[in-house]
Amino acid sequence: MPDLGSAIGVFDSGVGGLTVLAALRERLPNERFLYLGDTARLPYGSKSPDTVRRYARQAAGKLVERGVKLLVLACNTASAVAVDDLIQAFAPLPVIGVVEPGAAAACAATRSGHVLITGTEGTVSGGAYQRAMLARRPELKIDAVACPMFVALAEEGWIEGPIPEAVARRYLELELAGPERTRVDTVVLGCTHFPVLRGVLERVCGGAVRFVDSAQTTAAVVAEVLAREGLANPNTDGTARVRLLATDAPERFARVGSVFLGHPLASSEVELVDL
Repeated sequence: MPDLGSAIGVFDSGVGGLTVLAALRERLPNERFLYLGDTARLPYGSKSPDTVRRYARQAAGKLVERGVKLLVLACNTASAVAVDDLIQAFAPLPVIGVVEPGAAAACAATRSGHVLITGTEGTVSGGAYQRAMLARRPELKIDAVACPMFVALAEEGWIEGPIPEAVARRYLELELAGPERTRVDTVVLGCTHFPVLRGVLERVCGGAVRFVDSAQTTAAVVAEVLAREGLANPNTDGTARVRLLATDAPERFARVGSVFLGHPLASSEVELVDL
């Protein structure tokens, strides 16, 4: 039986998964968290599936070594190609990715039945979101577009203004055209970097479009699994504690991570680790 006070492990290729961590902290204020950003090898989105599986196994192994009681793949690319491998490798440890919760939320949100998936090249080409949604609702029309520059904009903190808006229009304008009754009405933010650009995306897409951020839905699934498996921390002091790990450049992790968490981070708060 795991120690109920053990941390929940969360990993991403970099800092984008901090949006998932923020949602987890809000939903689970009594839990402890251990976050690993594999900043030495990001981005995962442009890597081959075999490479992503190898990196994900190594990153997950580092968290498992430290005694986590549940593992969250905050990386959409890793969730798309490696979640089944990690479930098998680390059984009976619960392993939760962000794709299945996000797909379920998109299926529930769409009214026109036309959904647009945005993500990295790896997430879009891998088709995991498409398969997960069609398994629930085979009648859906699903388009997908890779938006790699969104990652760079988020990492630089360029989340408002004419530059990110121009990039968003270039990626999305054609995808959002068409007759109103059949056009895209739901956009999946299929990369953990993308939620910080939501304000820009809402202006480009218009008020009728719904956005699905898998961070919130993943946090809900984690809460359900903790309750079902009897893993919830009985501590009720309401102070979610976090340790941050990075495989490279803790100073940059702290600077960029501040954008994603919404509050300043110091490099001294980020432990440098090797995989």
